[in-house]
Amino acid sequence: MGGKKKIPERMCVGCQKIRSKKDMIRVVRSPEGEFAIDRTGKKSGRGAYICADFHCLEAAIKGHRLEKSFKCPIDAEIYEELKVGFLNTDA
Repeated sequence: MGGKKKIPERMCVGCQKIRSKKDMIRVVRSPEGEFAIDRTGKKSGRGAYICADFHCLEAAIKGHRLEKSFKCPIDAEIYEELKVGFLNTDA
């Protein structure tokens, strides 16, 4: 009876496309209100996903989409950490 295993999908806050959860980067707000980049996808809290594409990050920053997703301001450190992460993966 084995059916096909469902692959979890999430929508990117940058490009608004649905992609596989494992191919995306998760930004999480903990129950204490602290923001972090969750590379494992297992931290507790509210999450928002962004593609591993610098253009999606630029669109998310320009449109304040992470702020809209979390309904509160985002620390500038999170954006800097994301930018550094993207620059390091492109090299």
